[in-house]
Amino acid sequence: MKKGYLVLQDGQVFEGIRFGAEADTVGELVFTTGMCGYIETLTDPSYAGQIVMQTYPLIGNYGIIREDFEGACCVKGYVVREWCEAPSNFRTDCDLDTFLKEQGVPGLWGVDTRELTRIIRQHGVMNATICDEVPADLEPVKTYAVTGVVRAVTCAEPTVHPAEGEERFRVSLIDYGAKRNIVRELQKRGCTVTVLPASTTAEEILAADPDGVMLSNGPGDPAENTFEIAQIQKLLGRVPIFGICLGHQLTALAAGGATYKLKYGHRGVNQPVRETAGVRTYITSQNHGYAVDAATIQGGRVSFVNANDGTCEGMDYPDLRAFTVQFHPEACTGPKDTSFLFDRFVNVMKGGAL
Repeated sequence: MKKGYLVLQDGQVFEGIRFGAEADTVGELVFTTGMCGYIETLTDPSYAGQIVMQTYPLIGNYGIIREDFEGACCVKGYVVREWCEAPSNFRTDCDLDTFLKEQGVPGLWGVDTRELTRIIRQHGVMNATICDEVPADLEPVKTYAVTGVVRAVTCAEPTVHPAEGEERFRVSLIDYGAKRNIVRELQKRGCTVTVLPASTTAEEILAADPDGVMLSNGPGDPAENTFEIAQIQKLLGRVPIFGICLGHQLTALAAGGATYKLKYGHRGVNQPVRETAGVRTYITSQNHGYAVDAATIQGGRVSFVNANDGTCEGMDYPDLRAFTVQFHPEACTGPKDTSFLFDRFVNVMKGGAL
């Protein structure tokens, strides 16, 4: 066992034990509260540029199951209280340590994740480094920023995923860091899905004459993606649109709105979301550090709000045949409360109202 350190940008030091790749790393330290789903967390491209800390104390007990991957592993580092060296699951392909080594991701366990979570909740998200020796100069940690990550995680070439059974619709999915289960949910509903790079122009998308456009989840500051926002502006009102997470934020920016960074974000599988047009509250999976300022958007209406802090969790644009949500209705580890939104998208593609 090799000692390692997690050093925060303000100089606080947490000692732990190294596992995973034998390398130092710098990233934005965030926490996620899920009691399960660490495989989906590690393979969610939305975590690009970040060191992920699990608040649930035991991680790795069911190993790594490659069939459950959501995408590429893009995390900068991984921090847990305790990791299970001997997983027990008939589907296990390898253990967590082996996977992190394969991906070149340094990890640290034996860390007081409870105290770290308190610090982040009080101070807000901050940068950190996983290292063998406490650095004398923390300037590289303090100045680190998550930038250029959408272009880093998007696919290189278009791919086509046939519908399950008879094809009913053709959907173009713009990959800003898309999770695979978005494709699966659409396929189950008779959609042939063409996954496109984030660099695809609106003209190229419309030339293919899709029945609908999906805007995927993804990492980083939404306002940084000026090209992608400009393409969405050209698509709005031309074709039915459904946006998830980053896709929700980019659509709001394309509609003339603004976004802002949350103190420590929403990351986990137990976020309560209340619909504004009824009495239902849904439990949702979320992973985002930015939110939409709904008051800045003209021509849209808020459809969901976070029951904890009141932040915008969904927008409808009736005149543009578009709707978006901040949470993840496709969440593979659950909950499944909001998977009906994919049915809503199908209905809009049929010509139905929002």
